[in-house]
Amino acid sequence: MKRDPLLWVATAAVLTVLASAEYELARACGFGTYVAAGVPAALDVYALAALRARRDVLAVVLSLIAVNAASHLVEVGLLPVSVALVVAVSAVAPLVLWRVHRLSELQPEPAAEPVPAVAEPATEPAEPITVERAPEPVDAAPAGPVLGPWQPLAELAGGTGGTQGGTGPDLLGEHFAAVRKAIGETPAEPAAEPVPPAVPPGGTGADDIETIDSQNTTFEARVATVRHWLESEPELTGTEIGNRLGISDGYGRRLLRTARDGS
Repeated sequence: MKRDPLLWVATAAVLTVLASAEYELARACGFGTYVAAGVPAALDVYALAALRARRDVLAVVLSLIAVNAASHLVEVGLLPVSVALVVAVSAVAPLVLWRVHRLSELQPEPAAEPVPAVAEPATEPAEPITVERAPEPVDAAPAGPVLGPWQPLAELAGGTGGTQGGTGPDLLGEHFAAVRKAIGETPAEPAAEPVPPAVPPGGTGADDIETIDSQNTTFEARVATVRHWLESEPELTGTEIGNRLGISDGYGRRLLRTARDGS
């Protein structure tokens, strides 16, 4: 129902007039003094429920007209109180109870009010960050020492002459000349190994047997053997002689030199 003050005042006035006639009709049909007030109360509740639900409005209006007319007809004696009238008035309360409950069940629940969506604030674009660099000064004086063109020092140009009689160019030249001479020389042959005392090994041939009482008998015999080999093999080396005689390379070279010197 609308919240109109005039509407509420008119509704209250109409229900009050109808309640008086409904109460008198209930009293005429045998209802008690206090119980008879329930008939107009029930009809008024039914009328309000129908108006709020906007259903059964025509039925409520016709019921109120019939009850109000019957009450006044009984009051002036035009309508006698009969069984049908008493039953009809007694059925008002149960019928009102049924219809009021039906109207409350059929009444739609109020729709929930839509909650307006909260608009998110627009994100402001980030301002570009500009990095300003201080301009470098042009032709500024250097912070550190500046190297000029290379110039030889007088001491270095004339040799290491910091002290008298130092290492001059002549002394260095002599030193390098001596080094080159030492590198260019052919290394000398190793010294000959000492000859151990001649002891004839077991199984020595007839050439190794001493015919004269001398320590060089075996050496001379081997020198003679080497001379005999050199006649047919003049390019024989000391290493090959040592391999053939089962002796060291140095001893073989010694036999080779002796054989060539004496040939």
